[in-house]
Amino acid sequence: MRELTRAEEQIMQILWKIKKGFVKEILGHFDEPKPAYNTVSTIVRILQEKGFVTHKAYGRTHEYYPLVSKDEYSRTHLRNFVNDYFSNSFGKMVSFFAKEEKISVKEMEMIMKVMEGEVKRQGKKGRSD
Repeated sequence: MRELTRAEEQIMQILWKIKKGFVKEILGHFDEPKPAYNTVSTIVRILQEKGFVTHKAYGRTHEYYPLVSKDEYSRTHLRNFVNDYFSNSFGKMVSFFAKEEKISVKEMEMIMKVMEGEVKRQGKKGRSD
């Protein structure tokens, strides 16, 4: 899956939120100063060419909706990010943010609980195989 530009991702975030919409509706979700209508229209067509969105035609107007879910894109994007910057190690990524003090103690405790639960779950799964 290709990576989105910042402008493309901004439009996808809106489409994921509203589920479907015409260019005018998408434009309505931008903060001021809003981009030009033609700019949004062009980016939506690029997203369509990339396979991220499709449309339903109503005469000469088009209602756009996502083909790629937010979860699907996030999973791929995060996997690529971890691979590119942390040698494909989520542990290195968490360690980096912990050392940079970007993760609070409460967040680290939550991560540890999730990881402990996952270790137990995968341990049980491994024994039954």
